Amino acid sequence: MSIAREPDIASGRLQPEDYLANFRDLHPPLDKHQAFVEADRCYFCYDAPCLTACPTGIDIPMFIREILTDNPKGAAETIFAENILGGMCARVCPTETLCEEACVRQAAEGKPVRIGELQRYATDTLMVAGEHPFTRAAPSGKRVAVVGGGPAGLACAHRLATYGHDVVIYDAREKAGGLNEYGIAAYKSVGGFAAAEVDFVMAIGGITVETGKALGRDITLAELRESFDAVFLGLGLAGVNALGLGEEKLPGVENAVDYIAGLRQTADLASLPVGRRIVVVGGGMTAIDIASQSKRLGAEEVTIVYRRGAAKMGASEYERELAQTDGVRIKFNAMPKRLIATDGRVTGMEFEYTAEQDGRLAGTGESFALDADMVFKAIGQSFVPLPLEGASIELKNGRIAVDTERRTSLPDVWAGGDCIAGGEDLTVVAVQDGKLAAESVNRALTS
Repeated sequence: MSIAREPDIASGRLQPEDYLANFRDLHPPLDKHQAFVEADRCYFCYDAPCLTACPTGIDIPMFIREILTDNPKGAAETIFAENILGGMCARVCPTETLCEEACVRQAAEGKPVRIGELQRYATDTLMVAGEHPFTRAAPSGKRVAVVGGGPAGLACAHRLATYGHDVVIYDAREKAGGLNEYGIAAYKSVGGFAAAEVDFVMAIGGITVETGKALGRDITLAELRESFDAVFLGLGLAGVNALGLGEEKLPGVENAVDYIAGLRQTADLASLPVGRRIVVVGGGMTAIDIASQSKRLGAEEVTIVYRRGAAKMGASEYERELAQTDGVRIKFNAMPKRLIATDGRVTGMEFEYTAEQDGRLAGTGESFALDADMVFKAIGQSFVPLPLEGASIELKNGRIAVDTERRTSLPDVWAGGDCIAGGEDLTVVAVQDGKLAAESVNRALTS
């Protein structure tokens, strides 16, 4: 089976005004009146299920009540007390499967209180005012190294700084922010918000960021343990899972995470080359984000192919519907069989239909092919343990093993975020990891 044609990859497929429209804010912020109307829908439940559903434990009824009493800055303080990255989480958290799914209004009417948008209204109000709701305690004389400036590392650093500890964040990239800076779909976080949020976190004082410093290349864990009183590892997931096909290095076969990172950092969306026909392999948020953004960059045909059914897909139903609204097609129950090449570059992909047999996924023997100028791999990321080589740190299921306080097997090292075993690969969960680790570090340093 072959597809004999020239690949069609080009930049500048759209008019300048189209790029602006396609990458504008996904959810325009609520104004004051809209926030009041939405806050008034809250029942202020005594045993609020939304609070229980929030991984960081934000007192949701409290902050909504504060909005309703025209105290958005007080609402923001309530949010930031539990989640210092509450502004970004308001934009990217899958509220439809967390707090809003648990909302009593959702159960009663199928229309939950718009908790995420209310959270954004509150946090934006305080951040735009240029105010920081916390003050740093007197210097403790203790120093903590945080490796990784993503959500887990930032949350850990901020909480430690409030206790008066000096924190140095080491990040391998040119900017801190991690997933929030490099991995979120551009239309979910506009106007340089990720960088502004890093500045907001840093405003507490006592935190220094050293970018371009990678663990295992520029610094070692042994050196950090020697120089600091404690270390927190928020390394994220640096590896990209392979398709398991022999032709993966063909021109036109791309890692979705790398392309999204480039998109997030470009100043000119029209300069990004995009195929006319795109195939995305995967079923999580990265697959949705690259598919929707490809369509918004001017691709004509974008197809997500996922090996299982819709119920097993990592992306929520809301995110799937968003992609489909953008014109993305989703094909379920099909797995990659081979890449199709013409003149040394990808021009298509062959898939085999799948079915569940005795609880296991198996091919049916039936196949189909899709034209593809570009194929994006979005089948998950993996932890790369190489930077920890020689550190004798325990791993579990390929990631760093931690206890409930996020302690590792080394007595002065903690870890959190996507790099730990059992991590849920969500920004809000990473924030909670960083917060819990910071509390544990503080107890260890002051006991």
